Amino acid sequence: QVQLVESGGGSVQAGGSLRLSCTASGHLDSRTYITWFRQTPGKEREGVASIHLRYSFTYYVDSVKGRFTISRDMAKNTVYLQMNSLKPEDTAMYYCATGAWDRCTLSSDDCSVWGQGTQVTVSS
Repeated sequence: QVQLVESGGGSVQAGGSLRLSCTASGHLDSRTYITWFRQTPGKEREGVASIHLRYSFTYYVDSVKGRFTISRDMAKNTVYLQMNSLKPEDTAMYYCATGAWDRCTLSSDDCSVWGQGTQVTVSS
């Protein structure tokens, strides 16, 4: 059973940068996606960025395009989310998740494995 652990969250000022990491333990199927989601209290969970582990196809929600970059290092079993030009509206708990085949993506959040989350706070 794969387990995911996020790290790298913190507090920054608007315009700053953070890099989140999602490290997997156990066997990670390269035929699947890892997707970053975020959620704030009272709002629906939002898919932010997704990457196919074998082919590195990447997808982003419109609000982060040009500012966030998702990448993976299969040797380290880790997926990164580089977040630049952060805005106060990026403040949220960020989770990484995965699931079978293409079930855990921006358009389908049928994810079977979730991390515990890492908090990102952006002040104006």
